[in-house]
Amino acid sequence: MTDDTPSTVGSTLTARDVLASPAVLTFLLSQFVVTTGVMLQAAALGKHVYDITGDEINIGWLGLAEFLPAAVLVLVTGTVADRFNRKYVGMFALAGEAVSALALLLYARTNPTSAAPMFAIAVVFGASRAFAAPSIRSIVPMIAPEGGLSRVVALYSATWTSAAIIGPAVSGFLYSVDPSVAYGGAMMLMTVGIVTLSRVPVSHVQIPREEQERPTLRHALEGLHFIRRTPVLFAAISLDLFAVLFGGAVALLPVIAEERLGVGDVAYGWLRAAGGIGAAIMALALASYPIRRRIGRILYLVVAIFGLATIVLGVTRSFWVAFFAVIVASAADMVSVFIRGSLVPLVTTDDKRGRVNAVENVFIGASNELGAFESGVVSSAIGTPATVIGGGIATVVIVGAFWVGFPALRDVDRFEDLETQ
Repeated sequence: MTDDTPSTVGSTLTARDVLASPAVLTFLLSQFVVTTGVMLQAAALGKHVYDITGDEINIGWLGLAEFLPAAVLVLVTGTVADRFNRKYVGMFALAGEAVSALALLLYARTNPTSAAPMFAIAVVFGASRAFAAPSIRSIVPMIAPEGGLSRVVALYSATWTSAAIIGPAVSGFLYSVDPSVAYGGAMMLMTVGIVTLSRVPVSHVQIPREEQERPTLRHALEGLHFIRRTPVLFAAISLDLFAVLFGGAVALLPVIAEERLGVGDVAYGWLRAAGGIGAAIMALALASYPIRRRIGRILYLVVAIFGLATIVLGVTRSFWVAFFAVIVASAADMVSVFIRGSLVPLVTTDDKRGRVNAVENVFIGASNELGAFESGVVSSAIGTPATVIGGGIATVVIVGAFWVGFPALRDVDRFEDLETQ
């Protein structure tokens, strides 16, 4: 640990204390608005692609189109986040996302019969998000009050989950009017979020003089090397990667809603929103009562619960059982997000956070977008129920393997213990 790493996660500050900071409050507001737009667009785009093509494998191709830019650009995005003003990098990247929403709006107004241009737009969106994620996430420890990092992480997660409720739920209504209306709403929200982010006071990270020379490949790879030589960090990120890669059924919700549950656009929107509901409930609980002991064991437990809930989702034909299964899975996933979100800035110095977050973003993208690709391809081959059930079983098996293979993570008791590693 060095002096520029945030102090104790187990703080005595309350959520109200950290929200008294104008920087924190404005930042959280900006992310809530932006994420609402992103979630609105994601729900509409997945449904639109499936409605046009009628083939679940295209949902997989959509996920791959969004993931590849983050993987290809990982050596660039992290370095940019560490060498330039993170707020400005984030704003420019979010502007690219808003342009993607505008392109979808214009294309939707042509009554499209092909999804191919949507994949191209998804690549642009993925590239924009590849730059946005490490820059914006690295801002969190920069604006957190002394000793208030865990509260800010929990509240940051709560803004995301609240947006994950509102965005998909509103998407169902707007999409039922016309897909272009949904994309237009997403573009407006992203634009408002960019303006709000511009009001957040963020100091530029000063790079030490000896590191100001031209960036090298070694410099760009430092984020990956840092994760690899930090066992607890490597295990936590890898667990999320493999668990959600096989257990992520959210991408198949358009297929589940239509073929398994027999519901329409509005009910599909609420099914997507169920994930946000479960995650928001848990995020609010964590903001008030953050986890303080048995960190590693709790992480393994909640990932196993995520897998079990996924199995239930694959088995049921009842909308309400599916709805609550998604709630439980997302609540469990939120605990995992909270633990990882608190762990990363604790063990990473500020000069490397952009590069470490860029690598973590690829891992997260692999578990989400690449997981969507895997789910779409497998579902097309063996059917949606078998894909979802098999993914849930694989997640539980992975938890068992990591329990045995990564005792360093399993034995983590308190966040404070990590500060001396």
